[in-house]
Amino acid sequence: MDKKQTMSVWALLGLSLGALGVVYGDIGTSPLYAINEIFFGHGHTTVDMVNIYGAISLVIWALTLVITLKYIVFVLRADHQGEGGVFALLSILRESKTRRIVIIGMLVLSAGLLFGDGIITPAISVLSAVEGLKVITPAFDAFIIPITIGILTVLFAFQRKGTEKVGRVFGPIMLVWFSVIAFFGALQIIAHPAILHAFNPYWAFRFIANIGTAHTMAVLGSVMLVVTGGEALYADMGHFGKKPIRIGWVSLVYPALMLNYLGQGGFLLGDAAGTATNIFFGMTPKLLLYPMVILATLATIIASQALISGVFSLTSQAMKIGLFPRLRIKHTSPEHEGQIYIGAINWILYACCVELVLIFKSSTHLAASYGLAVSGVMLATSIAMVPVAMERWHWSRTKAFALFGGFAIIDASFLISNSLKFLEGGYVPLSIGLASFVLMNVWLWGRTLVWKAYVVYTDNRSIQWLINLKSRVMQEHGYLVDSSNERKRILVQSDRVMTFMVSEPVTSANSRIPVSLRVYMKRTGSLPNYIIFLHVQEAKAPYVNDRDRFSISDMGHNIFAVQAHFGFMEQPDVRYILKTLNPRILTGTDLEKSVIIIGRAEFLIDKASSWLLRARAAVFQTTLFFAVRTHKYFGLSSENGLFQVEIPVRIGKDGATINHPEFDLSYQDAPDLVAG
Repeated sequence: MDKKQTMSVWALLGLSLGALGVVYGDIGTSPLYAINEIFFGHGHTTVDMVNIYGAISLVIWALTLVITLKYIVFVLRADHQGEGGVFALLSILRESKTRRIVIIGMLVLSAGLLFGDGIITPAISVLSAVEGLKVITPAFDAFIIPITIGILTVLFAFQRKGTEKVGRVFGPIMLVWFSVIAFFGALQIIAHPAILHAFNPYWAFRFIANIGTAHTMAVLGSVMLVVTGGEALYADMGHFGKKPIRIGWVSLVYPALMLNYLGQGGFLLGDAAGTATNIFFGMTPKLLLYPMVILATLATIIASQALISGVFSLTSQAMKIGLFPRLRIKHTSPEHEGQIYIGAINWILYACCVELVLIFKSSTHLAASYGLAVSGVMLATSIAMVPVAMERWHWSRTKAFALFGGFAIIDASFLISNSLKFLEGGYVPLSIGLASFVLMNVWLWGRTLVWKAYVVYTDNRSIQWLINLKSRVMQEHGYLVDSSNERKRILVQSDRVMTFMVSEPVTSANSRIPVSLRVYMKRTGSLPNYIIFLHVQEAKAPYVNDRDRFSISDMGHNIFAVQAHFGFMEQPDVRYILKTLNPRILTGTDLEKSVIIIGRAEFLIDKASSWLLRARAAVFQTTLFFAVRTHKYFGLSSENGLFQVEIPVRIGKDGATINHPEFDLSYQDAPDLVAG
């Protein structure tokens, strides 16, 4: 093995260790409460041999089928440009020839549910961890809420350091955690080897038959707790990649969880079964109880990391596919594009988590809201995987429906069982999910309206039209006049260099002219001598070499189309771009002193519009307020030559239109040339 291969192996192991602290925190701390909930919590199951075998069998087969087989083996294969999560599935389906509108809508709703889960998980994880301190001394009881809020504050403040650094700190702690829970589980298995009967699924079916349908639903709501975190595992794929996640699961997480759950079953088979109130801590020797409580506290705090990172990934993907306004993203690793931090989302999550802690005040009250969102996301994932398997992997319809249909039945069972807890707190993630769903749909609706208005406004106005107009102006010595009054100039060529920032690259003479250029011409009655259409594009690489920085097209008549490429670790600098472009495009003209034009939509709502339309428009305008403005993203202001062109967009019952006055720019001989 050469030096390069050795470094690659160490890098892979480092990513796998980081994944332990970020991806597996949630699912890795389920042993703290899952089995306890089945027997002494929401499940209220009698402790006897058949029920112990059956409950543990349900748990180990849920882990095996839902996490190992469904997510690790199959779902992780469905990445979109290295990213995972429901938006990765949505992007795959949107690219398909036969779009499934219902499935796409379901995925958008499930993404909203995952946002809700991202708020609940940190709150319940940290709160339950701090409540564990009461095992040491009841004196902590009055300080539970303040300590919880303090820990949440530190946790969310630490996010800006980046997923890699978070994983570097949390990973070793979770490595110790999984090793310890595996060890204590193995001790109980050695003491009670009969628990290995739980590997036989016969006991799971017998258990369900014995307790009846109603009780089964209650038990499944508790069994669901062992697979919470599976959806975060997929959503976090962009942070580390599928290989490190698979290595971490197969080599450590899955074996440790299996050993501990079997060990808890063995513990219940022993003499302590009649007196146990906390199965997990009951397995721990008394001398090690306090260190175990502290380790469990740290692990449970770390459990919230999976969902926080997952929400960052989801938000980034939503922005890329046009379902969310553009927010400022900080890339925290030059090696992995998916490792990001979004400050606005981070602090919104923090505020919501603190609010939940203050409202519910205990993890017991919050527990009822846990699971509904997760099961909904898992069901949507299983359904969406059917067309993905058929179109991307070329599976037969029978094979796709048989496998993922089976997973969907399991997920639907979990969803139904958790829906029974709706009034007890399940409404929390559902409300957040529906609110997120509405927000994303309104944003998509608003953007589509604006785009259509732009297309109509620039209809038949291509770059070729601009070239012809520019040629005509130059032939007429810099200005055009009204044929009826030769002293009346209606379009003047100004001695300026104008850089128009465009959201879509200008690739040919057939490309549409930017709306901002047409509005600028109408308002000023002038046409710049030098026109640069600048499109800034983020590359997949962390940095871009200067030789690959620009793609330049000379369209003729002093019109240039430029695509500037920046790596995801680089901050685009428009002034730097113009300085670098200067000798490549023009000589004798200082591009750094050019005026930079950015279009900004100004929304007007018809008074005759329905209340629903006005409400949607109001939500869209509010959402725009939180989006990062283009000029701020590029660090521009009026001090360095920024000029914003206000584009009036009127929203009414017939859609959106741009109605702009002509300002006396009528050209009788060729109205389509100038006024158009």
